[in-house]
Amino acid sequence: MQTNQAVGNSDGVKGFVADWSGDQEAFRVPWGKAMMWIFLLSDTFVFSCFLIGYMVVRISAVEPWPNASEVFALEISGQHLPLALIAIMTFVLITSSGTMAMAVNYGYRKDKVKASVLMLVTALLGLSFVGMQVFEWTKLISEGVRPWANPFGAEQFGAVFFMITGFHGLHVSIGVIYLVTVSIKILKGHYDQYGNYEIVEISGLYWHFVDLVWVFIFALFYLW
Repeated sequence: MQTNQAVGNSDGVKGFVADWSGDQEAFRVPWGKAMMWIFLLSDTFVFSCFLIGYMVVRISAVEPWPNASEVFALEISGQHLPLALIAIMTFVLITSSGTMAMAVNYGYRKDKVKASVLMLVTALLGLSFVGMQVFEWTKLISEGVRPWANPFGAEQFGAVFFMITGFHGLHVSIGVIYLVTVSIKILKGHYDQYGNYEIVEISGLYWHFVDLVWVFIFALFYLW
């Protein structure tokens, strides 16, 4: 009697675990990839709210909105270069998408050395982007731009600029740390036990999302 009860309890526990873990294969999508997609979907809502809020603020602003070509221009050897830094930042980030795509390709081929090196190159490009963004912030702050004040026009400009670019810069910084951590673990053979480098693709999903968001920020904030 006790033996049958023990077997029944064992089957019950196994059945409970099977029911709760069965959703990992419900859509034939690996668990890690599914969770990354869910996170990115939620993050899409956040960025969408920020960008929509920015558009509403800009349209409803009473004072003239600053001219991006003037505010974000650089003076190099007496030459006035509108949006030069922003163009370089965009080029760097788009290039990093290419290196990340190559890393995913080598991850599929189970070439962990090339995949890891390309992820580190992607992280380096991302770090360069963040460095240029810090320079951009420093320049604007030195010119008097604040979240509550703006010498170039509408006061709301500083608030939405620092909020949106800062939030995106935070994502890039987290992505850099994430890529470096994963690439080091790949080189150390941490993922060899799984027989694949699916983590590279999951990392790529995050990085491509960050790059895509920048395209919208670039179009709405710097070109509009």
